[in-house]
Amino acid sequence: MNILIIGYGKMGKTIEAIALGRSHHISYKIDQHTDDTFENIHPDQVDVAIEFTQPDAAPGNIRFCLENDIPVISGTTGWLSQKPTLEALCQQKNGAFFYASNFSIGVNLFFQLNRYLAGMMKSYPEYKPDLKETHHIHKKDAPSGTAITLAEDILAAIPALENWELEEEKNHKKDEKSVLSIQSVREGEIPGTHIVNYTSAVDDITITHTAHSRQGFALGAVLVAEWIQGKKGVLNMDDFLKL
Repeated sequence: MNILIIGYGKMGKTIEAIALGRSHHISYKIDQHTDDTFENIHPDQVDVAIEFTQPDAAPGNIRFCLENDIPVISGTTGWLSQKPTLEALCQQKNGAFFYASNFSIGVNLFFQLNRYLAGMMKSYPEYKPDLKETHHIHKKDAPSGTAITLAEDILAAIPALENWELEEEKNHKKDEKSVLSIQSVREGEIPGTHIVNYTSAVDDITITHTAHSRQGFALGAVLVAEWIQGKKGVLNMDDFLKL
């Protein structure tokens, strides 16, 4: 499989190492510090693109791939207001576009656990949920895409909650009971920790996912790249994991 890597930072380099270890070939590496550019890419030499960049760059990167019939996998977070436009372009071009806020198999099982727990907790309003996510200091967006996925799944399951807000931006004039608070912490080189907590007057219920390295995210992206061959449409981790 011939892979175009868009974004050659720590994640891109980890993806490259895993892909090479699985006998794949890296056709191009697009980054401000590499020699390859979009202008010198030959789409017929690319089977799939894996995109991990920055929120301001992701939409244009994905658009390039879709317009050049390159299946594209993106894990960049913080730009999702533009996602519907790119999904429409994918359908128009009969292309393949796979987005996930997190490619870790463990995290996606954690998403399922979060949905199940939230479905149980909607009958117990005495428990107030909140989220905390911790990442390395280089992460640009807050809250993380993973935290947003967790929050939106909780909101979908618990009708009493109307919206989520970052703790430091919370509007304290609102009814606190209707707001799901998210605390974002940036420190050190932490790959990612997500905590979902339900607090009552008598006890707490907590579920946690802690990543030990980028390996899980990168391996998941390469496994999706292998899986997406021959597929069309707008796809996600539920499709891949058959959840």
